[in-house]
Amino acid sequence: MAGFVSLNGPDNSGKSTQVRMLADSWEGFCDLGPVHRHDPVPWARVSGQDYATWWFTTSTTEELTAMLFAGHAKRARALPPGRTGLLDRGWYMLLATAIATCAVKESVSVEGAWHRVRALVGTEEPEPREVSVLLLPSADTERSIAIARHRDHSPWNGTYLGYQRHLHHVLLRMAHQDVFAEVVSDDLLDADETNVRIRRALLARGIGAPANR
Repeated sequence: MAGFVSLNGPDNSGKSTQVRMLADSWEGFCDLGPVHRHDPVPWARVSGQDYATWWFTTSTTEELTAMLFAGHAKRARALPPGRTGLLDRGWYMLLATAIATCAVKESVSVEGAWHRVRALVGTEEPEPREVSVLLLPSADTERSIAIARHRDHSPWNGTYLGYQRHLHHVLLRMAHQDVFAEVVSDDLLDADETNVRIRRALLARGIGAPANR
C-alpha cells in the first residue's frame, strides 16, 4: 500500500514518539522522518548560525517557506514502492509552522500571515496527499502550552512563546476545517493509549495493522 501518514502538532506533543511506535507496529510503514533529513545542505548551513535568530529574524518568509516545502517534496520522493510513508510533521504542519513564524517575524496577524504563506505555497491541498493526524497536549491553548513547556528542558522566551501561541491558533483553525483525519487532545492519555487511538483511526482507512487493545 502506498501513501503517506503524517503526525502533526506543536513542540513536545509526542509526534516523533508516535512515528516510532507506528513504524514498529506494521512492516508496511516506512519512517521518513522530518524534512531536514532529506534536504540536509540548506538546513546544515542555517543551523550553523544562531538558529533561533535566523528562524525568527534574519530569514525571510519566502526563504523559510521554500526550504520547508522543498524538503517535503524530496521526502515524498524517498518513499519506497509499496510502502506507506510516515512523516514527522506533514504538509499541514509545515504550513502552520510557516504561518506562525511569519506572524511573529513580520508582526502581522495570523490572518495576514495565513494569506501571505498560502500565496507562497500556491495550493490548497497537501501534495502529495496524506492522512494527517493532529496531536495536542490539550484542546485548550494555554493548558496545551503549559504542558508542552513543562516537558521541555529549556525555557521558552517571549518570541518563542509567541510563536507557540500562534502555532496553536493555526492548528486549531485547521482542526475546525476538518483537515485532520484524527485529533488527539486528551492530556490524560499516555503514549500507548494515544497510539491505540491513532492506529484505530488509520485502520478505519485501511492503513496499518490492528492495535492489540
